[in-house]
Amino acid sequence: MTSNQNVLIREATIQDLEPVAQLFDAYRQFYEQAPDIELAKAFIAERLNNQDSTILLAINSAQKIIGFCQLYPTFCSVIAAPVCVLYDLFVDSSIRKTGAGKALMLAAHEYAAKNGFKRLDLTTAKNNVKAQALYESLGWVRNEVFYAYNKEIITSIN
Repeated sequence: MTSNQNVLIREATIQDLEPVAQLFDAYRQFYEQAPDIELAKAFIAERLNNQDSTILLAINSAQKIIGFCQLYPTFCSVIAAPVCVLYDLFVDSSIRKTGAGKALMLAAHEYAAKNGFKRLDLTTAKNNVKAQALYESLGWVRNEVFYAYNKEIITSIN
């Protein structure tokens, strides 16, 4: 897809399942989830097989997958147009500061533009200031108008 001198960016395929699942598991742990490689494999395999997300990979000069971002297509009713949610962005902690995160963000923008999305959205933890600095350096603007809410769905068995 795209590259800079240090990093090649391309879309993931099912053949990338093992290394992507390893990174996805590390990403979940960053957000204080328990390690669960089987859950990570199942989730990533389902996304790839169902083609309901796009996973972009960062690959170093040794051909090792060192990072990824995952994009989900959706819609915005207010602008009446398709938008893309950049839900996951992660670079192996031992390989940060190589430009992989920036390359993934730029590739996500390129992907969205080529595929007719009118906007990219993302959320991040309030304390993830390194990521916020990257986003803002690339022209992303923090939303000061809307709050984000979540509600966990718990099903009970009678």
